[in-house]
Amino acid sequence: MKTFNRIALSAVVLLAACHKKEAPSAEASAPAAPSVAAENALAPALAQIDAAGLLQHTKVLASDEFEGRLPGTVGEEKSVAYISEQFKTMGLAPGNPDGSYVQNVPLVGITGKPVMNLIVNGKTIATTPGKDFVAATSHVVPEVKVEGSDLVFVGYGVKAPEYGWDDYKGLDVKGKAIVMLINDPAIPDPKDPGKLDEAMFKGRAMTYYGRWTYKFEIASELGASAAIIVHETAPAAYPWEVVQNSWGGEQFGLANPDKNMSRVPVQSWITLDKAKELFKASGQDFDALKKAALSKDFKPVPLAKAKVSYTIENTVREVQSHNVIAKLEGADDKLKNEYLIYTAHWDHFGRDTSLQGDQIYNGAADNATGVAGLLEIAQAYSSLKIRPKRSILFMAVTAEEQGLLGSKFYSENPLYPLQQTVATFNMDVLGTWGATRDTQIVGAGQNSLEDDYTAIVTRHGRIVIADAEPQKGSYFRSDQFNFAKQGVPSLYTKAGVDVVGKPGFGESKREEYTAKDYHKLTDEVKPDWDLSGGAQDVQLLFEVGDVVANSDRWPVWKDGSEFKAKRDSMLGK
Repeated sequence: MKTFNRIALSAVVLLAACHKKEAPSAEASAPAAPSVAAENALAPALAQIDAAGLLQHTKVLASDEFEGRLPGTVGEEKSVAYISEQFKTMGLAPGNPDGSYVQNVPLVGITGKPVMNLIVNGKTIATTPGKDFVAATSHVVPEVKVEGSDLVFVGYGVKAPEYGWDDYKGLDVKGKAIVMLINDPAIPDPKDPGKLDEAMFKGRAMTYYGRWTYKFEIASELGASAAIIVHETAPAAYPWEVVQNSWGGEQFGLANPDKNMSRVPVQSWITLDKAKELFKASGQDFDALKKAALSKDFKPVPLAKAKVSYTIENTVREVQSHNVIAKLEGADDKLKNEYLIYTAHWDHFGRDTSLQGDQIYNGAADNATGVAGLLEIAQAYSSLKIRPKRSILFMAVTAEEQGLLGSKFYSENPLYPLQQTVATFNMDVLGTWGATRDTQIVGAGQNSLEDDYTAIVTRHGRIVIADAEPQKGSYFRSDQFNFAKQGVPSLYTKAGVDVVGKPGFGESKREEYTAKDYHKLTDEVKPDWDLSGGAQDVQLLFEVGDVVANSDRWPVWKDGSEFKAKRDSMLGK
């Protein structure tokens, strides 16, 4: 196995010569795949990225010694120290202009003990924390109380003027507890009821309106006392156990000056069975209302004589967490002030000391593998004797599992101007089931980085497939999303499933991971892991980054992307 202190191999040349640009091009360029000669020249650097290196980094980060890598714990200390030392050993410069490898990210950790009282027609519906509901608050106070709030069903909880959609029409939300469905409205195609209407909420693909983060944001904006999401496994694309594990322990938020008092006081989820019990007690048919919610004409439905109260007792602590950042300065005197960013989140869920036996959420696939990929890419770039024209940042971000907080903080407090940041590339869970013929672009159709990536994939004799599970809204669930929200073109790819020589194997392994390991104690390094496919996918991200780092054009958002206007405004277009 290779050591991490790899010696740079023979010199490599830059990709096709590029003219210096005076300003970002407004038009998408043709895919800029490297020539065969250029790819051959990159071979020594690409050789730095391999399955053995990925596995070695992953085993360290996912070991019990790192205690599940929860922000604000010894697991964070060990993770930050390990990643920083790797960057330093590679000869990469500190990424923070203050001379350090870290950006401080001020967090507030809140451990809440929730009680929920559902009363319909004077009768109490029993609710058990974790089993029937979860509830948390982002208010930085010792206790939050919501007493006797009226319950109103608001369908999918969406206000989307571009689709002519408003689930709140005629309702004064202030002081009320709103109950809403997971995901966004699944509208049948009027020409083919067996399919979803691509003109409404992007058909099968989830829009941001379907993310739980949006639902709590709109509840905050409208002044609700509590927001309650009804969990359903199929549309959510994860079981109730994921909700339990994600919301059952300490919850983190950014340490905002207003102590997050502008947020909805209670953010809650309930199980489908408990929701149906509530609706039935209120004289309503859950399934009938769910069907009615698929119409633009839907109006909010009060749940008759139903009230909810919450008490959440909080243990609050301030946490100074950290993004870990290294920099490779560009070789061009002008273009070195333009930046590409590679990201992967280092955090996971820590340990649950209330459990018997195994207590550690090791987060091997999610996301020790992604950080391993980040380190392998950093090693490949650091081995180049001729640096790319633009500067490269390698960023391991904190608190992704708590709501993409580390990347949110950087995108709102960048160390290098976002106006001069040309692209980001994100890694979150690498393939562990071997080499595949395919690779996925998550949220396909957004920007020209996808075209550059596809050209390189094609040259390697592989294929790009559209997001295999667009209904999960994965583009909105990982760190590149915060950069996209700020207008920076961002690429997020995932492993394919067409494993070479094993028909059906990749799909079965992906389903097995989601069902058995995702956000669970069992996400550990497995004896049967094969990271050769993960290594190939990481090599692709290195190659496309090298293309962009040397190109005379900037990546651009495609027409129709919800992020295009932000970038155009940022660049004064």
